[in-house]
Amino acid sequence: MNKIVLSSGVVHEIPKDLKKKLVSDESVIERWNDLTPLARNEWICWTVTTKKPETRLNHIERTMTELLAGKRRPCCWSGCSHRN
Repeated sequence: MNKIVLSSGVVHEIPKDLKKKLVSDESVIERWNDLTPLARNEWICWTVTTKKPETRLNHIERTMTELLAGKRRPCCWSGCSHRN
């Protein structure tokens, strides 16, 4: 069995719920690992800075969909306060 490797962001590690979803699709894994560390960090921040659990789930689903659609960064995201 091959070990799945997901690259992390600049500041943040990938949260468990996002990681679980990302590794469920080989195409998403390739697209995720092709992002720059800063772009991965933005997707992570976009997911973890939500206040409601249902919004977080929505962001995780949108991350999958948008990566598969070729997006490299979350839409309209101004960045995380932890951003370098």
